[in-house]
Amino acid sequence: MSLTSSPATERRVAWRVGTVVGVQQETPRSRRITLDVPGWPGSLGGQHVDVRLTADDGYQASRSYSLASAGEGGVIQLAVDRLPDGEVSPYLNDVLAVGDEVEVHGPLGGWFVWQPSASAEPVRPVQLIAGGSGVVPMVSIIRTHVQAGDAAPFRMLYSIRSPADVFFREELAAAESAGLLSTEYVYTREAPPGSTTPAGRITRERFAAALTPAEQEPTVYVCGATPSSRGS
Repeated sequence: MSLTSSPATERRVAWRVGTVVGVQQETPRSRRITLDVPGWPGSLGGQHVDVRLTADDGYQASRSYSLASAGEGGVIQLAVDRLPDGEVSPYLNDVLAVGDEVEVHGPLGGWFVWQPSASAEPVRPVQLIAGGSGVVPMVSIIRTHVQAGDAAPFRMLYSIRSPADVFFREELAAAESAGLLSTEYVYTREAPPGSTTPAGRITRERFAAALTPAEQEPTVYVCGATPSSRGS
């Protein structure tokens, strides 16, 4: 399916006011935030939004955050990692409450997106590679895959500090149980109890073993958290 010709990609980008309808702790350092955004045109798996906060004195700060949600409807979902020296993420994690309003600009991004194949050609496998909160846009892609009942084989390599730091744990497990996703976890600081692989950075050998072979021509998506850029 062509991104340039699909009606699904023709989504009106604008600033809209969203109301917080749900917050929950995602990991010890992050929070899941659900917003009801009237007029939201829907989004594709992999897209993101800008979030803008305005102080009482008129000062404004905005940051970009990946969407964990995808599809039609006016409810969107974010999962925000708290950065101690950040300007926006501490507020979203520590202060924002149900009933509060925030401005969102989007949906944004047309290249880092995935849609189910609409052709009769053999489906290409999808390889996701995520680090930390970089899994959030992968979740929106996985949700699109699951909701569509798409036949593409999905694999994900997910590098994370510890089991407690896994985002969307239950949802990823459900997709695996349904045979719609295969995930290889790499724990860099603390491995789960009973693990036969010690915690540590991923090696070249483990990286190669975890990925879809190149000869299968997978579609590959890579995203990792970087404190100096998006989402502070």
